[in-house]
Amino acid sequence: MGSMRWSKRKICKSILGLLAVGLVGIQFIPVVRSNPPITGEIEAPEVVMTILHRACYDCHSNETVWPWYSYVAPVSWLVESDVKDGREHMNFSMWDEYTDKQRNVRQYKCGKLVGEGEMPLWFYVPLHSEAKLSQADIDLIVSWSEE
Repeated sequence: MGSMRWSKRKICKSILGLLAVGLVGIQFIPVVRSNPPITGEIEAPEVVMTILHRACYDCHSNETVWPWYSYVAPVSWLVESDVKDGREHMNFSMWDEYTDKQRNVRQYKCGKLVGEGEMPLWFYVPLHSEAKLSQADIDLIVSWSEE
């Protein structure tokens, strides 16, 4: 029986090979990237709607623009999860399904989270520079949310 010697180089190549096979393999795990029908859109002044479309709609509507990286696992899993979570908290494309009280609460929370810098999420803005809110944008959203 011959002894098998593994050099560091062979071990590294084996590990890299396994990682490559794993990365290719996870691409076949399905991810749901859907944009369900719009049943009723939020009504707000045009200037507010412009900001919402630019900074919020990718995660909080049924009009998500799925970027190229949303098709590459494991990032695709994170993007899909964030959109699903965002839609569950507030979906501007299903505004008609909320009661008046739910609409008021969501509108208020929208302004509160924007005003506190919690929205848009910190990791979203670097990849979507158009979502960066100016102080004027923030002030408009906060003012609208308090109506």
